[in-house]
Parts: sequence; C-alpha cells; structure tokens
Amino acid sequence: MDRIYLCIDLKSFYASVECAERGIDPFEINLVVADPSRGGGAITLAATPAIKKLGVPSRGRIYEIPKDIEYIIAPPRMSLYMEYSAKIYGIMLKYISADDIHVYSCDEAFLDVTTYISLYKKTAKQIAQMILDDILKETNITATVGIGSNLYLAKVALDITAKHSPNNMGFLDEGLYRQLLWHHKPLTDFWHVGPGTANRLAMLGIDDMAGIAHCDEKVLYKIFGVNAEYLIDHSWGREPCTIEDIKAYKPKANSISNSQILFEDYKTNDAFLVMKEMVDVNVLQLTENHLVTNHISLFIGYSKNVIKPSRGSRKIGVTTNSCKLLMEEFILLFKKIIVKDYPIRQIAISFGNLKDEYFEQYNLFTDMEDIDKERRLQQTLVFIQNKYGKNAVLKGMNFYDKATQRKRNTLIGGHNAK
Repeated sequence: MDRIYLCIDLKSFYASVECAERGIDPFEINLVVADPSRGGGAITLAATPAIKKLGVPSRGRIYEIPKDIEYIIAPPRMSLYMEYSAKIYGIMLKYISADDIHVYSCDEAFLDVTTYISLYKKTAKQIAQMILDDILKETNITATVGIGSNLYLAKVALDITAKHSPNNMGFLDEGLYRQLLWHHKPLTDFWHVGPGTANRLAMLGIDDMAGIAHCDEKVLYKIFGVNAEYLIDHSWGREPCTIEDIKAYKPKANSISNSQILFEDYKTNDAFLVMKEMVDVNVLQLTENHLVTNHISLFIGYSKNVIKPSRGSRKIGVTTNSCKLLMEEFILLFKKIIVKDYPIRQIAISFGNLKDEYFEQYNLFTDMEDIDKERRLQQTLVFIQNKYGKNAVLKGMNFYDKATQRKRNTLIGGHNAK
C-alpha cells in the first residue's frame, strides 16, 4: 500500500504564540521574539508573517530591523511555547495514534495518515484540514501542511509549496515532484541541502534536482561519499525511511553533550570554571539515566578570528559516572589542549561510549567505598533538583561572577523560560 504522510508546521510559532497570548493577529501585527537585554545584536527567534512581508527575517538581528518599522519586541518565553506545543500534540492525538506521529521539533511533526483515510472516509487533504482547523480553534495558531507519498516529499511540499499556498497546503508525489520542482532554485530550499552541499554541486555545474538526478553517480559518490545515496534518492523524490523505521531505530553509539557560547570573552581561568560547571551537569545526567562512560571530549572556541579552536578527546581507564573521576580527566584534558591568554567564547564537552551502569568498571586502585558514597550523593542531588528545581542545590563555584550555570538553569534552549 502506498503511504501518505502529513508534515504539519506551526506558522511563525513563537511569534504566533505571543500574538495568541495578546489577542492580536500575527498576519496584521508586526512582532518579533527577541531578548532586548542582549542588545541590538540579539537574534530575532521568530517574526510574524506581517513583519516578514516587510522584509524582516525570522533569524535576523534586532539592529537589522529598519528604523521606520513600528513593531513589538516580545521576550522569549520558552516554557509557554512548550506548553502550546504539548497542547497541539494532544490535538493531533485526538485523530492520529502516537505510533503514527513523529515529532520533528516543537513546531513541526510528521503524521502517517495512510490507514486513517479509510477509517475517517476522508481524503488526506480533508484529514489535514480537520486537524489544522482544530489547532486554530483551540490555540489561535495557524498551521501549514505538506502532504506527500513519503516523508521527504511531505517535507518538501511543506517547505516549498504549502507556505506559498492560499490554503496553507501542498501536495507532492514522485511524478509531481519531478514535474514541478526538478528545476526549482535555489537548491538550499530542499530539505537536507545546505550551502556547503550546494556549493560543491555548483562546482559540477549542478544547480537543480534534475542536474543531480542525471549526474554520473560515481562522481557524486566520489565527492559526497555515502551521503550521495540520499542526494540521488531525493533528486528523484524517493525516500525509503518510514515513521515506523524512525521509531524502531536504535543508535549503535550514543553520547551526552553540553555546549555554550559565552556572552563575552572569557579568560582561561574563568573558562576553566565554566567547564567544571558543565561537567557537573553532565555527570548528574549520567546518574539520572543510570549510565556510565569511558570516553570524554572537549572543545574550546576562541574569540572570532583570533586562533583556531582547540579540540581533544581521550579514552579513560575506567567506565564510570563518578563526578570526581570524570572531573579529574577533564581537568587534565583542558590543561593539555588550552592555548593560554587567548579570549574564549565557546566551550563544549561530551561523554561518549555510554553504557548501562551494569557495565561500570574500575581499576585496582579505585576506592569503591568512595565511589558508592559519591553515587548516593549524586542520586540525592538528582532527586532534589527534579523535585525543587535545578537551582535548589548549588555548589560554591556556581556563585563566582563568571559562573554561568545558575543563569542557564533558568533557561530553556538557551533562552528565557518565562
């Protein structure tokens, strides 16, 4: 049976939520979501369709908005957006089983409606309209939808055709895709084609999907490696992956990562403090999920155009979630890779090769009594933070001027939660 997918997107989601809360129309009112406390260089996380018509993009900077445009600045409220997202997911569940929904992001989801066409005795477009109407009625959020015979075509129908359609819908099957979009430009409008890929294709004289489809496959594999398979399939409108495949997927390797871009240039000692805070946070995540690691990675990014970033990783001699042992390893790695006396703007850490606690392993010199005592303490910290909030228990280092974790504990996705 041919499958039919919907790809539903919540139009200008953050900005639309702010308009819904204010009882105003995002298609009539100029509004951007941004944090003015970060100055004119703050990124606009979202913009209403009304202000977009005036040339203001969703991901610009406040200072780039023309001075002659009157608009509202709404500080981001990430908890509120998550509440709306959860409510809209609940609306989808009224019509479609969770097994047939893949939440792609807080404002986008894929739905497999193949079996629901006969159940509801409706076409895919009618099912989509039923869901979109309910979302609008319950939340005042306008949604758009792409309908396709596979996940890729549903996404492309959303991104390229639906957003420019008066009924906020687009439909593509393989035949329509080749007929309507084989010569569409630019290539970066297509899902998973970034500027780097487009530039490498341009060097081959290729600037549309038809060009990829008719290019010698050996040439594409030589340049893109295994990723050439996706490019070739997508150029013909093919995509074998299903929602069932996505839900059944289990990664061979996994990791826990944490990164942050600092608001100002940090000295080496101050960056060292932030790195220790980040290790603390990741260790508690290991503890909460009953995981252990034997591989760590560290990235240090310096102020723009100063010097190249420093990177390092190492396999450690134990498999653990002990904060004491992992902190010692990160301190050694930091001292090894850091270039002193250069301003630092980015730090990223990662725990790799994660395994269940059952597989923890120590050497003969490890004091197991200390390990057990520390684990009980970490489990207590996890319990308290989950019940009373992440700032309920803090360490002395979190109160230094250059520490960032107290502030970050109040954020969602790096932005204000409320």
